[in-house]
Amino acid sequence: MEQPKDNDLFAGLKALAESAFPKHCRNCGHIFESAEQFLRETREIRAGQSGLKQSWDDSDAPIIELYRNCSCGSTLMDFFSDRRDLSQAGLQRREKFAKLVDQLIAHGWSREIARTELLKILRGEKSELIEKLKRKSI
Repeated sequence: MEQPKDNDLFAGLKALAESAFPKHCRNCGHIFESAEQFLRETREIRAGQSGLKQSWDDSDAPIIELYRNCSCGSTLMDFFSDRRDLSQAGLQRREKFAKLVDQLIAHGWSREIARTELLKILRGEKSELIEKLKRKSI
């Protein structure tokens, strides 16, 4: 299998992580351009609590809700759908995720590690392995 172009890989990663943004606070109007900015510029509702809550959408599919406080004090919520989202947008996200996994496998990663590292990016966390790959390609 031919190795993917690193620029394509990183463009895909960015698109995947940013697909839910920008978001804005309806109280103060602050705009969060990325998941990273959202997590960095908001705070936990209560110290030591993740702010994560499992819920269900209108078709009884599981979703995860994330509650955070904006700097103005307003509570913000973002939600993350189960991978099985069958809407057009959900299918496109799944297809992009699968392509990114395949690109990382072409770099010699196992499927499990590729999925784990991509999921970190989706949660707004840092992936040391992806950062290392990025530095290597520069």
